[in-house]
Amino acid sequence: MTRDVKGTTKVCGLIANPVKHTVSPAIHNTLADYLDDDLVYVPFEVQKGKVKEALEGALSMGILGLNVSVPYKSEVIPFLQEIDPVAERIGAVNTLVRTDNGSGFKGYNTDYYGLLKSFEDYDCPLRGESVILLGAGGVARPAAFLCAREGAKEVFILNRTVEKAEGLCREVNDFSQRDLCKAMSIKDYGKLPRDRKYICIQLTQVGMYPDNDSVVIDDPAFYELIHTGFDAVYRPFTTRFLSLCREHGARCISGLRMLLYQGIRAYELWNDTTVSAELAELVYNRLLKELIGGENILLIGFMGSGKSAVSKEIRKLIGYDRIDLDTYIEKKEKRKISEIFAENGESYFRDVESFSMRELAEGDRKNVILAAGGGLPIRKENREYMHDFGRIVFLKATPETVYERIKDDTSRPLLQTGDVLGKIRELQDKRRDIYMETADIEVDTDGKTIPQIAREILEAIL
Repeated sequence: MTRDVKGTTKVCGLIANPVKHTVSPAIHNTLADYLDDDLVYVPFEVQKGKVKEALEGALSMGILGLNVSVPYKSEVIPFLQEIDPVAERIGAVNTLVRTDNGSGFKGYNTDYYGLLKSFEDYDCPLRGESVILLGAGGVARPAAFLCAREGAKEVFILNRTVEKAEGLCREVNDFSQRDLCKAMSIKDYGKLPRDRKYICIQLTQVGMYPDNDSVVIDDPAFYELIHTGFDAVYRPFTTRFLSLCREHGARCISGLRMLLYQGIRAYELWNDTTVSAELAELVYNRLLKELIGGENILLIGFMGSGKSAVSKEIRKLIGYDRIDLDTYIEKKEKRKISEIFAENGESYFRDVESFSMRELAEGDRKNVILAAGGGLPIRKENREYMHDFGRIVFLKATPETVYERIKDDTSRPLLQTGDVLGKIRELQDKRRDIYMETADIEVDTDGKTIPQIAREILEAIL
């Protein structure tokens, strides 16, 4: 959707340093599109020591509202005309709204709301829980006060600088009027009580792209204590912290939901509106597309693994162009796959298939989801073309699942046999290792809906 920018267009934006990699415009401009609001959102990189001048300029130019990100969430406070009590208590703001008389800005902390909504989405209440916070910086502040307000049983704040954690503990304990928070050095994580399970909230920038392999604590014994892990880092979607949580059986929550909801709440404050849950999901899908960055996706797997249905769902979710390789070949050959097999044999079909994959790989198309035929990865040359094309996802399904999905399909040449299930097992045994060696990502499809599989793929690609 394209909107005209006119003299009446409202402007909102982000002040931070740096701003080059922000995806916040995807949230707000998508909301403006769907709600038909005459509004645009742009990032502004503000140089160190120039926050006051930035706010004065924003007021002079009639900017409706601003988000505030690192490193200015606390630095901006002295220059506000008003501050929301929650933001004041936290000591950090990330959203500025014009005051009623338009002469200044009022500061809010929508990170608090984003965290709360993230936990609500995963049906993970904080009440009565033992919580570990990794970090005591900007995002840790709303997290600590959220734990207090939502009735957490106890909160351990682990930070490299213990004094910073102690300061946050004093503030939160004073607010909650109880000895809720305890400060510890991160290196002393082994002293955490081991007779309970924790919600662990990772609030540092450790593990953020491109430093994907980093983690604050890498000791497996630590992750045995966690039943739910949340990481404020959203790129990669599954950080090493979350991977370690998952390996030890914990439920995992990515920071992308927090980013979504803090942005939505800011938009609501600026425009005095309410964003529906349905629209929030549309915006979430737009964030996924933005973060994937146009990278092509290629689905492989045995026949009946769901490649066609899943590729259609991904097209619906993020607006990618969809290509079914078999359909692509049928259009080139002007006949059905079954006819090609019958008239020219499998070897001829594989040659056409290889030529078609090479043709697609050598093109410059982006934002494409390709559903490949089950035999495409068999040839080494095809595997090279596939990697040139994009990210390869292997959809896995048991022989029994495949049989139930395709047992009544008479259009598949390789299954024209009396023992269909036996033939499926035979072919899967021959191809499984090739699929696994070829794929960048593996996704189990048994027992999952098509939307669940599609969402899992998109999140795994980030």
